[in-house]
Amino acid sequence: MKYYSTNKQAPLASLKKAVIKGLAGDKGLYMPENIDLLKDFVVGEMKDMTLREIACTVAKALFGDDVDGKTLEKIIDDTLSFDIPVTPIHDNIYSLELFHGPTLAFKDVGARFMARLLGYFITKEGVRDVNVLVATSGDTGSAVANGFLGVEGIKVYVLYPKGKVSPIQECQFTTLGQNITALEIDGTFDDCQALVKSAFMDLEINEHMKLTSANSINIARFLPQSFYYFYAYAQLDKTGKADELVISVPSGNFGNITAGLVANWMGLPIKRFIAANNRNDIFLNYLKTGRYTPRPSVATIANAMDVGNPSNFDRIIDLFSIYPDPHKAITKKIAGYAYTDKEIANTMRKVYTQYGYILDPHGACGYQGLIDNQLNGNETGLFLETAHPAKFKSAVDEILGTNIEIPPTLQAFMKGHKQSVGLSNTFNEFKAYLMNQ
Repeated sequence: MKYYSTNKQAPLASLKKAVIKGLAGDKGLYMPENIDLLKDFVVGEMKDMTLREIACTVAKALFGDDVDGKTLEKIIDDTLSFDIPVTPIHDNIYSLELFHGPTLAFKDVGARFMARLLGYFITKEGVRDVNVLVATSGDTGSAVANGFLGVEGIKVYVLYPKGKVSPIQECQFTTLGQNITALEIDGTFDDCQALVKSAFMDLEINEHMKLTSANSINIARFLPQSFYYFYAYAQLDKTGKADELVISVPSGNFGNITAGLVANWMGLPIKRFIAANNRNDIFLNYLKTGRYTPRPSVATIANAMDVGNPSNFDRIIDLFSIYPDPHKAITKKIAGYAYTDKEIANTMRKVYTQYGYILDPHGACGYQGLIDNQLNGNETGLFLETAHPAKFKSAVDEILGTNIEIPPTLQAFMKGHKQSVGLSNTFNEFKAYLMNQ
C-alpha cells in the first residue's frame, strides 16, 4: 500500500518511508491510499476472537501489503501483552480501560507497535541511526520512551513542557537513560510540537541526522489504535449491546478519535463519536462555526489534552473530504463537548460517590460527554478511560478525598533518578542541540 500526504503536494510513500519520515515533505500527514473494508461477517465473527486475533485481522488489512503475516503476528504479540477490559459503569454506559499496559496509558498500544515495526525495518532494510523526536503533554512521552527503550539503532528525544506534566508522568521518561533523552522545554506542549515539526522541515538537521516522529502524526503510531475499537465492539456484541454504539473519546491531539474514524471506515458500525475536550476547545469551536482557529493551549488538570493546535485535525478533514460539505458531514458523525477543571472534578466526585468508579481527569471528560449527549434508550455508550488514575494521584486524591494506591510499575519509575536537558522554546537553541548530537 502507498501513503499520501494530506497536503497532496508530496510523492506517494511506502510504509517504510512513511514510518521513518513521520511527516511528509510538504508538511502534511501520511494517510493510507486505500482503506480496506472488512466484510460484515468478519466484524460479526470478532465476538468469538481474542484481542490478539482481532488485532491481527485488522493489522493485516492495514499493513498486510507491506509486512508479512508472521512478522505482523509477532509485532502484535509483543505489542498486546496486556488486557483491555470493557467495564460496565451503570445503565448502558461502559468504560474501555486502556491503562493496563506497561506505562498505564492507552498510548502503549501505538507506541509499542511503532517501536517494533520500526525495529523490523531496521533489521530487514539495514536502516541505522534513526532519531525519534516526540513531543508530549504527558502520556505520549512515557509510552514512546518505554516502547523504544533499548531498541538498537534508535535514539529517542522526548520534548516535554516544564512543570506541565504530572510528577509520575515525568518520572516515566526522565529516569530511563540508555537511548532515551528527555528535553525539558520552557514552554507549552504546543511549543514542543512546533519544535518537532520545525526540525523535520530543517534541511541542515535532516542532513545531519535521520529523523522520525513517534507522535500520532506518525502513521505507525495512530493506526494501531484502531485495534481496540474493534475489540470493544466485539465485547459488547457478545451481550447484544453493540447495535447502536456511541463512543466518547477524550481528545487532545485527536490521534485516538481519528483511529476510531478509520475503524468506522473499515466497516466497524459505530453510530457516532463524541470528542470530549477540556478547556482547549478548538475542535468544539470548529464544530460550531466551521472555522478552525488554533490558539495557545491552556493548562488543565487533564493535561494530556492541553493542545491548542491538534495535528490530526488535518486527517479528520481529509477523511471527510469526499463529501460536498465536509463540515456538515463531520458534525453529523462527531459531537463535541468541553469541560472546565471544576466540571471535570464534579464528574469525578459524582461517579465515585454513586458508582464507586475512579475516573482519571481525561476519562471524566469522556464519561461526561456521553451523559451530556443524552443517549436514547437503544444506544450503548462507551467512553475511553485513557490512563490510570494513579498517574494523576495528587489531583485525584484531592478531588475525591482518597489515597489511591500507586501500582508497582509506577512505583518503580518513581525510584529512578531524573535525567533531563533544559532548553528554551526557541528553535535556534533546539537546532543547535540536535546538531551537536
